[in-house]
Amino acid sequence: MSDDGAFTYHGGKVAPGERQNIRYGISETYLGDPVRIPVSIINGEKPGPTVFISAAAHGDELNGIEVVREVAYEWDLSDLAGTLVCMPVLNVPGFLFQQRYLPIYDRDLNRSFPGRPDSTSAKRMAHRIFTNFIEPCDFGLDFHTSTRGRTNMLHVRADMSDDKVARLAQGFGTHVIIDSEGPSGSLRGEASRAGVPTITIEMGEAHRFQRVLIDEALAGVESVFAEYELRKTTAVRWPGWRTIITGDQEKTWIRADAGGIVDMHFERGSLVHEGDPICTITNPFKDDNTFIEAPFTGLLVGLLENPVVYPGNPLCHLVELDDVTRRVVEQEQSPEHEHHT
Repeated sequence: MSDDGAFTYHGGKVAPGERQNIRYGISETYLGDPVRIPVSIINGEKPGPTVFISAAAHGDELNGIEVVREVAYEWDLSDLAGTLVCMPVLNVPGFLFQQRYLPIYDRDLNRSFPGRPDSTSAKRMAHRIFTNFIEPCDFGLDFHTSTRGRTNMLHVRADMSDDKVARLAQGFGTHVIIDSEGPSGSLRGEASRAGVPTITIEMGEAHRFQRVLIDEALAGVESVFAEYELRKTTAVRWPGWRTIITGDQEKTWIRADAGGIVDMHFERGSLVHEGDPICTITNPFKDDNTFIEAPFTGLLVGLLENPVVYPGNPLCHLVELDDVTRRVVEQEQSPEHEHHT
């Protein structure tokens, strides 16, 4: 931010009380036509933090697009204290082809940050995004889904050893936070290392809008805005229970040891106990069943959606809960609780 409260980027400036919807050039096609990403910058009349909200760094991950669009274009931001930098589609080439990676040499944009101006096409794109719209911010929210054929319950991934990142993660108000450093080249990892605390929000599956998850995520954004006093909203939300999954706890992707057709017995977010049959793998004749049992008691954060597997394919992401949280979740998921609610 400049001294006069304006948000500046290469080629433009947004003064307090102004909004700009721009298509910002980050590369060129084989024909020399510009590759542009949509960016909306809303600078409130009142001073406050500068926040980026981004989605579709992987081009087929769509849920977050609708979260960013609703914040930018449907919310009443007339009382905004601070600045929002909203980027609903970071990976425009991937989005146009509805694929995860950049079509150019199949590069992962979310392993290319902070980028370099004299490197690969992916890193040049990442550099333009990072220097113009990430580095000027005070913190950020980056929305993702699981990859194709899998689904995630809504949860946050954050480096909880960083106090500023931890505040942001807890302010979002999800049940589950997975504590980990962002991978090298990831937006959340490189932004946080550059002094812009950033969290990843995982929600649902690729190639679709899932309204329940979108609404949950919007409540999380509203909670963050309350935490940092960007808007006069409801209080910071408490999700009822929360578990922070650290390296001390068991967590694993359970993989198939047999090929076949999968019958999943639980939904994402379900609590399973050690020995519970999570799913059954069968052959086309249903005369040779392989039962996959939970190796420990935990929460199913991620699940297979595509019901066919080769040996070695992932089936589910299981994380361990501490005893207190486990009892709360058991009560919440009990038939009696569902009957009363």
